[in-house]
Amino acid sequence: MSLSATFIRRPIGTSLLALAIFLVGAAVWPLLPVASLPQVDFPTILVSANLPGGSPETMASTVAQPLERQFSQIPGLAQMSSENTQGQTQITLQFELSRNIDGAALDVQTAINAAAGQLPANLPSPPRFRKINPADFSILQLAVQSDTLPLTTVNEYADTILAQQISQLDGVGQVIVFGPQKPAVRLQLDPARLAALGLSLEAVRGVVTTATVSQAKGSINGVHQSFTVDTNDQILSAEPWNDVVLAYRNGAPIRVRDVGRAVTGPEDVTQVAWAFAGAGAPAAGTNPIDGRAIVLGVFKVPGANVVDTVERIRAALPRFEAALPPAVHVSVLVDRTQNISASVEDVEFTLLLTIALVVMVIFVFLRNVPATLIPGVAVPLALLGTAAVMYLLGFSLDNLSLMALTISVGFVVDDAIVMLENIYRHIEDGMRPMEAAMKGAGEIGFTIVSISVSLVAVFIPLLLMGGIVGRLFREFAITVTLAIGVSLLVSLTLTPMLCSRFIRPVRPEEHGRVFRFFERGFDALARGYRRGLLLALRHEGATLGVFLLTIAATVALFVVIPKGFFPQQDTGFISGFAESAQDSSSAAMNRRLLQLAEIIGRDPDVAAYSVRNGSTFNTGRVAISLRPKAEGRTESADQVIRRLRQATAHVEGVRLFMQAGQDINVGGRSSRTQYQYTLTDTDLQELDAWAPRVLARLRQLPELADVATDQQNDAPLATVTIDRARAAAFGISPALIDATLNDAIGQRQVAQYFTQTNSYHVILEVAPALQQDAALFERLYLTSPSSGQNVPLSSMVRVDTHRTGFLSINHQGQFPAVTLSFNLAPGAALGEAVQAIQKAQAEMGVPVTLRGTFQGTAQAFQSSLASQPYLITAAIIAVYIVLGLLYESYIHPLTILSTLPSAGVGALLILMAGGYDLSVIALIGIILLIGIVKKNGIMMVDFAIHAERQQGLAPRQAIYQACLLRFRPIMMTTMCTLFAGLPLMLGTGAGSELRRPLGYAMVGGLIFSQAMTLFTTPVVYIYLDRAHQWYARRRAARSGAVNPPLGPANPPAPVPGP
Repeated sequence: MSLSATFIRRPIGTSLLALAIFLVGAAVWPLLPVASLPQVDFPTILVSANLPGGSPETMASTVAQPLERQFSQIPGLAQMSSENTQGQTQITLQFELSRNIDGAALDVQTAINAAAGQLPANLPSPPRFRKINPADFSILQLAVQSDTLPLTTVNEYADTILAQQISQLDGVGQVIVFGPQKPAVRLQLDPARLAALGLSLEAVRGVVTTATVSQAKGSINGVHQSFTVDTNDQILSAEPWNDVVLAYRNGAPIRVRDVGRAVTGPEDVTQVAWAFAGAGAPAAGTNPIDGRAIVLGVFKVPGANVVDTVERIRAALPRFEAALPPAVHVSVLVDRTQNISASVEDVEFTLLLTIALVVMVIFVFLRNVPATLIPGVAVPLALLGTAAVMYLLGFSLDNLSLMALTISVGFVVDDAIVMLENIYRHIEDGMRPMEAAMKGAGEIGFTIVSISVSLVAVFIPLLLMGGIVGRLFREFAITVTLAIGVSLLVSLTLTPMLCSRFIRPVRPEEHGRVFRFFERGFDALARGYRRGLLLALRHEGATLGVFLLTIAATVALFVVIPKGFFPQQDTGFISGFAESAQDSSSAAMNRRLLQLAEIIGRDPDVAAYSVRNGSTFNTGRVAISLRPKAEGRTESADQVIRRLRQATAHVEGVRLFMQAGQDINVGGRSSRTQYQYTLTDTDLQELDAWAPRVLARLRQLPELADVATDQQNDAPLATVTIDRARAAAFGISPALIDATLNDAIGQRQVAQYFTQTNSYHVILEVAPALQQDAALFERLYLTSPSSGQNVPLSSMVRVDTHRTGFLSINHQGQFPAVTLSFNLAPGAALGEAVQAIQKAQAEMGVPVTLRGTFQGTAQAFQSSLASQPYLITAAIIAVYIVLGLLYESYIHPLTILSTLPSAGVGALLILMAGGYDLSVIALIGIILLIGIVKKNGIMMVDFAIHAERQQGLAPRQAIYQACLLRFRPIMMTTMCTLFAGLPLMLGTGAGSELRRPLGYAMVGGLIFSQAMTLFTTPVVYIYLDRAHQWYARRRAARSGAVNPPLGPANPPAPVPGP
């Protein structure tokens, strides 16, 4: 007795079991988290350290180097890179996917502590770290502005209220204030007045350091009362600083106002940001005020769900805003989740459309309402049952998992159709429904199990893959496997039970005109197939030759098709990097940024955008939010980029590099454009000499566009050469000279004061007007420790302003590095670009010590490209082994797998015709095809085996009869799977660019495979059977057998009906 028989006899129990699955799945579906893609974040930690006034060389040698030496010893560290700019060091540590980020954070803190003794003593604060990837884009950007309040006040509200509270929400890794205007007291001194009064900058710094403190005082405890002692030891605003006494001369006090002034200003005067509403901004809603702003960039913790995190922030935002004064205006500039939600909604619609199309196909073939509804019931039941298990496994509703469910509609229906069609055939032959269900389910159960188990086998290699591709595949593969498992359960239990109760024979006179129309069409199709099959069997050699040609064509097409990593997404977000000449000042760069901002705002598809300065004086960053496609945008993000590139090209003195934001961002280095190629060398001079040559060569390659470099070693440098002998005559050390220069022009933080919500700095500097010219060096004086007299700095140093130096220094794994970044030229694939770069560098004859490696996405692409042939081969071997176990045969699995080459040809041809490269998503489609198309072979081989064993037919007659008998279910299942892929192929909604390659691969592979395998598989079956018989005769002859076996060696399979 088969498994199905028990459920057929127990309709109530079967129905209640199905209802339970449905209810659990329906309850769980809304609880599944929403995301763009499966979680593939690498554990990444960003370590940062600040030393105001420190040059890039100083930051690289005294800050980055000691830290990098300690970090390099952390186990599981996959990559380490650093960027050193004026006064700032950022070190990015990216760990292996298997590394727990919390454990890595503990190791990072231990390494920072170990390096503390080697770091500069004047670091304002110890190095700090955050669990974020600096190469990621912020998931949410908020503009905080006011028409009436000064920016320093607005910064207070943004930093101490909004940023602090948002950073405490689950999923938030860091809230970065872009364009910060943190309040500070700036002591702006006149060197001439200091010298006239016999003071120096260092003397003033010594007084200021102790003029404001917040220290413990103690308490007075009397017999009856106690007092907590407090003093006015802190100076909390700029005005009282003007009265601070710096020294006494001739019995008279010298105050700050006598040698300069104390003013309230931003802590870093070089930081600036603007926010704007674009031409595509909605008429209704909270749009930013065009102008200066404090911009908050929210970054998620690696592994956090983006949509859930942003929803928590948006839900809490009204409560946070209530604590702000009415004059402060908060608006959302960029919300990366809007496109994610729209994309998921579009896939959900595609899923419903697919179900409707598949049910329509079933009705066209069966022309019977109950027979159509039975597989229709199986679809939502299997999908909701899958959703219930997805919830237990912690999966999300993302583009890949929803694609998996969409594709699974075809699999679910396939199983139900194969069961239903076999039962329906017996009912048409005159059996009672109960008897037909019992017999049909018993006959076809093994076939359904074979189809399902061999389909699951396709995904076994995917589940064992490592790296980012393995992470992407895993959730998809498990989701499809779950859907197949639930579908198998439904097809063996609920489907035959419903058939036994609701399917009844229909007399010919009861059929209407529509039924007869479709029946005539199908009969004509079957007659045409019969004639074609006979023709193929009469010309066996030619048919086999065509099959062999498809194998060769598959290999050839796989070699020549352009390779890619991931389809270029349109997430509704564009990141821009503006770069000017290296001698540009902050003020000049700000003017150019405003010119770019004005042009960007005119574009009709730009909803909102922010502009801010970069990490060096000559760079700036732009974040552009495009209006949603649902609101009328018809052009992709790449098309908008091309339009903006043309519009901004005429802005003199600046170039704007842009890239479309992607949901998958591999690597920890932020670059000007999307893909990265890093040059490293132990010799910094050799690297500086060769990097521009390689850059010039790459700019000549037609496959690349927007080639840029992060090398900035040609900035004007004021070199101060100390006459050590003359300085020593006055008792002045180089340390004193460095300290004086830092006091004058380094925005040196010399004191700190505290409130309940924040801490603030006192900045020492000379008057801003004096900082604009190198003539300042002639106005500075130092106090001689030996004589107590003021000595002009110019008498001990020589200043040369004709040299050049670094604006930034980058390291990769402790060694100097230059990263060349690029976008792909229109029509070029990433694989072509990678090959062109490797060929170009090989032709240049670069030194052996200069090493070029791809980083980030390009590096992940190389890894995935190397594994693609092995992945496909492993999937085929896995299916062969499973089929061999099921059929207890070496030969029949080969017949079944003969359906694959034609599917490969069809998939690769349609991808190339559609202009798509072989990306990870397209590869998923091809892997799926391995599981899908072999079901035709299974149905043919199963019934041919039965005909040979039970009816005594020769292999030729057996496979001929099996092909005709199974033609209808083969056509039905193929059409259902085809219609499951068509909505993915033809979709145009949000995120459709991600799904289309999978749809193209499936549809092309199915159509070509169906057209070929219906004719080639029978011929392959005959030839393999002959080969088996020849081998059996040879073996028998060698062993001396008298009667060698002539019949095919078939497995003891369940007995199917005619």
